[in-house]
Order: sequence, then C-alpha cells, then structure tokens
Amino acid sequence: MPKIESVDLFYVSMPVVEDISDGSQDALLVRVEAAGEVGWGEAEASPLPSIASWIAPMSHGFCHPICASVLGQTLETPEDIRRINDRVKRRSLDILQTDHTLSGIDEALWDLLGHQRQEPVWKILGYKKSWPKTPYASQLFGLTPEETLKKAKAVVADGYRASKFGWSNFGLGTVKDDADHLMAAREGLGKDGILLVDVGCVFGADVDRAAKRLKALKEARATWYEEPLDRDALGEYKELSRRTPKVKLAGGEGAYTFLMAKQMMDLAGVSFIQIDAGRIGGITPAKQAADYAKKKGVTFVNHTFTSHLQLSASLQPYAGMKDHDLSEYPVELKAVAKAITKNTIGRDKNGLIKAPDAPGLGMEIDVDALKPYLIDVSIKVGGKSLYETPILRK
Repeated sequence: MPKIESVDLFYVSMPVVEDISDGSQDALLVRVEAAGEVGWGEAEASPLPSIASWIAPMSHGFCHPICASVLGQTLETPEDIRRINDRVKRRSLDILQTDHTLSGIDEALWDLLGHQRQEPVWKILGYKKSWPKTPYASQLFGLTPEETLKKAKAVVADGYRASKFGWSNFGLGTVKDDADHLMAAREGLGKDGILLVDVGCVFGADVDRAAKRLKALKEARATWYEEPLDRDALGEYKELSRRTPKVKLAGGEGAYTFLMAKQMMDLAGVSFIQIDAGRIGGITPAKQAADYAKKKGVTFVNHTFTSHLQLSASLQPYAGMKDHDLSEYPVELKAVAKAITKNTIGRDKNGLIKAPDAPGLGMEIDVDALKPYLIDVSIKVGGKSLYETPILRK
C-alpha cells in the first residue's frame, strides 16, 4: 500500500509585504509524496505559524505536531484522506492553527490521489461533469470613487460580466462616502454587470451601522452584501438579513471547519456561502459544505484571492453543481502568487471558467519561478533542529 513518505512546507513571499487586504502577497505551499507521485496544495494562512503547527513538540495529548498524524499514513482512497483528516483534528485539537495547516495538506493529498488514479479531483469526489462558472473579477475598492470607477471599467473592458469590490476604506468613513463608491462601481460595470460587495467585517457586531448602507446597496443593485459583520456574529447576521430582502447576505470565508459553515447556513440568514478550501481544512470539508448548501437551498461560492493552484482547489468541491455558477476570480495577484503555477485557469470564449479536466488539481507548479520568493526558515528547540527550509523541487 502506498504510504505518505514526505511532506514539505514552503514559505514563499513578496520581498515587501504591504499592510493591505491582499492575501496574495505570501503563501504556504505543501508538497506531499507517496509511491513516486507528488501532490501540491496551498494553505490560506500565515505561513510561519502553520509551519510551527506542523513540527511543534507535543504539548499534551491533544497538542501533537500535525506531522505525527500524517507521515507514514496509507494513501490509496478518498477514505484514507478523510481518516487522516480526522486523525489530525483529534490529535491536534488544541492547536488553533490546525485547520489552516491541514487545508494545504488535504489539497495536496487530493492532488496526489488524482495523479495516482489519473483522474481530476472533481471526478473522484463523485461528479460526472465539471460545469462552467461565471468568474467575478475580485478586487479591492479604489481609494477614491474615481479609482473604483476606473477599476470597474477596466474589468468590463477585459470581458468580465461580474465584479466584486471589497475592503479598502469602505465602512471607515460616512454613508455617503460608501454610496459614492457603490454608484461608481455600478456606473463602471454598466446596467447589466453583476455587482458584488465585500466589506470585510468592518461593522463588527453593529447591525445598525451595517444597515445604514442597505439603501445605497439597493440603489446600486448589488447582488450581495458580503461579511458586513464579524464572522461569528450569527444572531446579528440573522437580524440584518431580515432588514435586507433585496440585497442578500454572503459570508463563510472565515469558516475553518464544516460545522462553522453549517452554523452560518442554519443560523445567520445568508443566501450565499463562500468557502475557502485553503482555510476550512481543505477540499474534504469544503465538499461537505457544498453538499449541505445544496440541501439547504443556499448558493455555494468559492472564496479565493490567491493563486490558480488555490483557485483550482476551491472549484473542485462544487464543480459538478450546475446551478451554483459564480466563482471568485482574483485579478490583482501579486507576483509571487502568479509564480506558483505554470498554467492558469483561463476563461473560455464565453467568458466562463471551470475546474480542470487534468489529473488531480490540474495545475503545474513552477519551481524555477518560485525560487526567488522562497523564504529561508530555521526552527530550533532545545538545540535540536525541527525545521529547515526544504529543497524546492517538483
């Protein structure tokens, strides 16, 4: 039986990381090898704490290093991946970074299994077809309404039918400031463009402040109002959902377990659940969330703001769900995120994208392009070396 022989974690980063809401500035890449096959994944998490969770000495019975639950395990079927996930989560229960680190490992395991079977991950998950999705150009609001207008016009000129604007200064100024940005985005996208709005939990648990933007959102014909409140403010989300029948609520990117995603669908009144495979624990729990969303009548959407490796991973859990047809598509990637893969998930002649038909995640890692961004890390405890940056290889 093939066993997991090695797991390598790589910290790659831009030379200078800016204090902006852009997760594509660094990455934790995971390389898994078993029986001559290799799989790659990416964790949407701070790289250094994730590396520490991989190798940190055992603190107590529920604080084992994650590596102790993965290395040497059999990898032959999807059930093996689920078993490894359960083993990691049980033995590293009190390491709060566990699910984020596990996300990259889980993605790599699915990628490797796909290469073993010479099948795309979505097919191994039980889907018969990878359905096309409408990509929405995901970008930050401009610093001024004029800049937002310019960004909106640019994505329309590039052939996008939908765009999401988020974060930046939204919610930090007046209601009129925010309304001006929303109307600038609407003007730039045109009357038929799909406008999505992400405000990055800026209003905390203050429903009244979040609700003051509803009139402007409605006038701008925004399809959704994403993360207006803290990610665990489920009761407040529900209250806000009752005030906004025209503009639906979206959230879920902060869910780092399936049960967190389920609670948001059950209790928060969201109409769109946005799951990041690089945060929730990987493709395995993301697929659970997609199945539950379908059952619940909630629209499943991927969350992705980093590389095309992560984009592919995030598409797999709902690739076969025809009616869940929106996909986040990052258009402002930093150079390190672009360097991760040789190939990309491009739009077809109709402007649509879909999960690749190639084995695994269908993405080829560009080792040479990544090397300039590789961060040298050394971790020693009690004079013993626990981690040294591995050799970056295919």
